[in-house]
Amino acid sequence: MSRILIVEDEAIIRTALRRLLERHDYRVSEAGSVDEALALGPQHFDLVISDLRLPGEPGTELIRPASPVPVLIMTSYASMRSAVEALKQGAVDYVAKPFDHDELLETVARVLHQQASHRSTPPDITDAGGSRQQMIGECPAMQAVYTRIRKTAPADVTVLIQGESGTGKELVARAIHQQSRRVAAPLICVNCAAIPETLIESELFGHEKGAFTGASAARTGLVEAADGGTLFLDEIGELPLDAQARLLRVLQEGEIRRIGSVETRHVNVRLIAATHRDLRALSKTGEFRLDLYYRLNVMQIDLPPLRDREEDVLVIADVLLEKACTRHERSGLRLSRAARREIHDYPWPGNVRELENALERGVILAEGHLIHPDDLGLKPGRPMATRQPEEPPLRPVERIEREQEDGDDLSLEDYFQHFVLEHQDQMSETELAQKLGISRKCLWERRQRLGIPRKKQARRSSA
Repeated sequence: MSRILIVEDEAIIRTALRRLLERHDYRVSEAGSVDEALALGPQHFDLVISDLRLPGEPGTELIRPASPVPVLIMTSYASMRSAVEALKQGAVDYVAKPFDHDELLETVARVLHQQASHRSTPPDITDAGGSRQQMIGECPAMQAVYTRIRKTAPADVTVLIQGESGTGKELVARAIHQQSRRVAAPLICVNCAAIPETLIESELFGHEKGAFTGASAARTGLVEAADGGTLFLDEIGELPLDAQARLLRVLQEGEIRRIGSVETRHVNVRLIAATHRDLRALSKTGEFRLDLYYRLNVMQIDLPPLRDREEDVLVIADVLLEKACTRHERSGLRLSRAARREIHDYPWPGNVRELENALERGVILAEGHLIHPDDLGLKPGRPMATRQPEEPPLRPVERIEREQEDGDDLSLEDYFQHFVLEHQDQMSETELAQKLGISRKCLWERRQRLGIPRKKQARRSSA
């Protein structure tokens, strides 16, 4: 369902336009001025429809802050001059007031269709396990990432990916490689932080037999192994200065020299680097070579943290939950409404990796068919390690009541449990069976299957 922001100071016109659009299945928000519209975040909508003449600033002042969202201008002044001026400033189109309903709806549908066709689609990638998947996210920040990937991939230039830990920097590197001209050649991924400093040069550039103690045979380095393809260096800010100097020569001259060798070898490698650190700041303290930074930063891609991707969080959660359910063979699990609220509101300092871990916990700990907030272990001050293992599990009626509080529909078995637990003290087995529309035998069998004990009724005293 497309989201539309109406900016109009006349309440009667604004209300009539909202009702017209809502009748045609659009989700509509309203504002009476440019300031009110900016407070709602126009870039979070699919289309902005704004009057040209508004209290304070004109509607054309929304064109730049709303970008890339299109702005459709309404004007009651029948001068082509004002309409043309709005188009020159970047408005996608204009409609004249009083507008014809069919004409307006046709214009809105056309603009939204054009916008959808122009939006960048998430690139398909092959993950480390060889399976195909698509990058997830439709927020403006991720749209900018997809556009940058699409433009950068075929250019065969060095790329620097910057983003916090867990934002998916390796996925971007894979997408660039798979849309490049080097797709048929290897992609070699190296985490610089995971290799001991004493071994990093040997791992990257190789060594000859006898070059150092323990070098019992010659070894090809990872740079040479990526010849003709792409080398992805994750956490490049952790690379020692000596290794930085060798890497700079690879970028400048296309040459490597194995440790202990006098022979220079030529390589043709595209380098993609990633870091969560500020390399320019590191260069000022002498921890990173400034000349290497300039060589790396030919094209930069900035990945947004998950906390800035509010509209994508639940979409990502649903995809990750499905994968976790498949891994643990727990099909049918879903997030309760309370859990979805908590996932949406949580700041996610560990980004997508932390979200994936939380959902993995939820799948393992969940009882029944719903994952609740306690299963995710996200509450501040109550990490998973401090949860009380001796805490007794919820009784069936308590879990059902909690599911009702979350607003989720009950299954038939949930309803059966709830009804029996609530009425068995007041009804006989025959009365319970009649109310449920089943036989006494069927009632007994369901009790056994669901583990609902039969209450002993007190004998009635005879008169």
